[in-house]
Amino acid sequence: MKIKVINPNTSWSMTQTIGEAARSVCAPDVQIIAVSPDHGPASIEGHYDEAMACLGLMEEIRKGESQGVDAYVIACFGDPGLDAAREIARGPVIGVAEAAMRTACYLATGFSVVTTLTRTLVIAEHLVNKYGVRSHCRRVRACDIAVLELEDPNSHAYASILRECQQALLEDGSGAIVLGCAGMADLYERLQLQLGVPVIDGVAAATATAQGLIRAGLSTSKLGDYAKPLAKNYKGMVAAWAP
Repeated sequence: MKIKVINPNTSWSMTQTIGEAARSVCAPDVQIIAVSPDHGPASIEGHYDEAMACLGLMEEIRKGESQGVDAYVIACFGDPGLDAAREIARGPVIGVAEAAMRTACYLATGFSVVTTLTRTLVIAEHLVNKYGVRSHCRRVRACDIAVLELEDPNSHAYASILRECQQALLEDGSGAIVLGCAGMADLYERLQLQLGVPVIDGVAAATATAQGLIRAGLSTSKLGDYAKPLAKNYKGMVAAWAP
């Protein structure tokens, strides 16, 4: 089984961390292909970044279709391009935000999301509504740390995340924490030990979900809006991405 884990930003060191998180939940017969696009933003911290990351993401899906990939994970908490990717992929495509939130619902009656910058809160809130988990999500919180700070050993990123998680448990009435950034993938075990509640990393949750769907012989429905894109000409710089 091949699962392609796509970090839609261009930070290769973060992609390596994400790949290790995915491998940690896989059976021995699962091959994880962790990639980031050749072009796009260094980090994704807003609507514009998401939009600019989507073409690189689609290119990685297209490559995967010729590589015999069985399923895909989109490793960015905004789940950028998820619906479009489901149109062009044969196998399941799982976004880390959707997987993390749904997993949290199995483990607690309420969860809090702890993410990076305040400006990204609205993106996570939109996804809470889209995925129908509003009654479970107690609050979406920001640590106000930049995504790339997560890779800086001299930053205070971990302390900021831990503090926000502790406040969530004290103030929100939550029984679980969802980490709102794929760049936090290597922190969940440490946080879980310190907090004493389930801490859900979306990369691990999405990879486990993808693996389970493939073993169950399930894939995305191609009836309706996830059908293959309609053939047509594209012009200019996007001509190469025409269906």
